[in-house]
Amino acid sequence: MKPAVSALLLQIAAFPLTLASVWLLASAGLPMSYLIVAIVQGAIAAGLTWWRGLASWWRVIQLLFPLALFGAAQLAIPPLAFLAVFLFLLLLYWSTYRTQVPYYPSNRAVWDAVAGLLPPAGTVRVIDIGSGLGGFVLNVQERRPGIEALGIELAPLPWFISRMRAWLAGSGAHFMRGDYGDLDFARFDIVFAYLSPAAMPALWRKAAREMQPGSILVSYEFGIDDRLPNRTVYPTEGGPALHIWHF
Repeated sequence: MKPAVSALLLQIAAFPLTLASVWLLASAGLPMSYLIVAIVQGAIAAGLTWWRGLASWWRVIQLLFPLALFGAAQLAIPPLAFLAVFLFLLLLYWSTYRTQVPYYPSNRAVWDAVAGLLPPAGTVRVIDIGSGLGGFVLNVQERRPGIEALGIELAPLPWFISRMRAWLAGSGAHFMRGDYGDLDFARFDIVFAYLSPAAMPALWRKAAREMQPGSILVSYEFGIDDRLPNRTVYPTEGGPALHIWHF
């Protein structure tokens, strides 16, 4: 079960325990308020999350979630504002709950480091899996003739923005919306990824099955357990590493 789904179910499971706890506290003569109920709900949900062995950040989220709801209720925000924010976040993050890959933007120093892996001439196909707003793909496309830069993004809003950026810039970069798991990595010479630790094992299995001799897998910041990279470079001093595997 995906961690986000587990966290939601644990928050729901905490509710009857919260009602029972609040009733016992009220019976003991302690004053009750909605704030106290939110604190008790968060504490019980965090405890259940610890019991089920979810990552530590989920405990913090579970603890603060009821308090955030309580705080939002005090602001009397119009329901349409909540709906607008929800739709925006849905379009931005889409299925992050399933992929466990949030929006991680890279930077120009990383793009320059990856560009250093490109052959000086000839055709080379580069893809950014989880291309976000398209900065890396647009930058690589303009490095020299013969580069075919592609990006694939699952979330609708970043994909749309990247398509618009390419169109406005007159770039030859291409962007597609979808899951990189449906691609054949054998089509590409360089696969660039800036995903999350949770996604790395599956990425390696796919790369090992499909990538061809001479191709390169590059992952910014996140490595792969038990698969030491052939090279490691640091685009910024003291910053995250760029892990490079040669096939």
